[in-house]
Amino acid sequence: MARIELWNGDICDLEVDAIVNPANLSLWMSTGVGGAIKRAGGDAIEFAAVRQAPVPLGDAVVTTAGSLAARAVIHAVSLDRERRTSSSVIAAAVRSAMARAREISATSIAFPALGTGVGGIPLEDAAEITVATVRDELARSPGIEHVIFALRGAVAYEAFSRALSVAGVPTPGGSTPGGSASSGSAASAR
Repeated sequence: MARIELWNGDICDLEVDAIVNPANLSLWMSTGVGGAIKRAGGDAIEFAAVRQAPVPLGDAVVTTAGSLAARAVIHAVSLDRERRTSSSVIAAAVRSAMARAREISATSIAFPALGTGVGGIPLEDAAEITVATVRDELARSPGIEHVIFALRGAVAYEAFSRALSVAGVPTPGGSTPGGSASSGSAASAR
């Protein structure tokens, strides 16, 4: 079984094979997680993404990670033209991201909380959908050994911790997110 970890910090700092960007249909990376990835990794990421646009809602494409520590960025299209989303779109985008991870032989992948910003999905719902979908996809992804949910702040961390518990993924006793959102506090689960 893959190791599943909560990370309280910046997804751009993670040394993993792939990080997931919650993308829009055109793949422009101006705000939110996408904007942070572009600022940290460089314009080449966005240029490579936009060349593959438009991408259908719920699908995903892979690009370079620019100067990030990750090897690739998987752009999971989870926002429609009005920059909104739904539970079914988040689940489809997570499934597509996991499929792209398999295609590039990724052994580690990091997901942010898709759809919780401008997308309008409540954090608890997004956490439950994302965790359940990743858990289901891991059965088809024997090469993926490590999944990180990269979250910003205690509220997101706790929502994903609860979702892992509901999904039957044990978490370390009494672990809580420590320090600031940029501290990189983490708790592992097997």
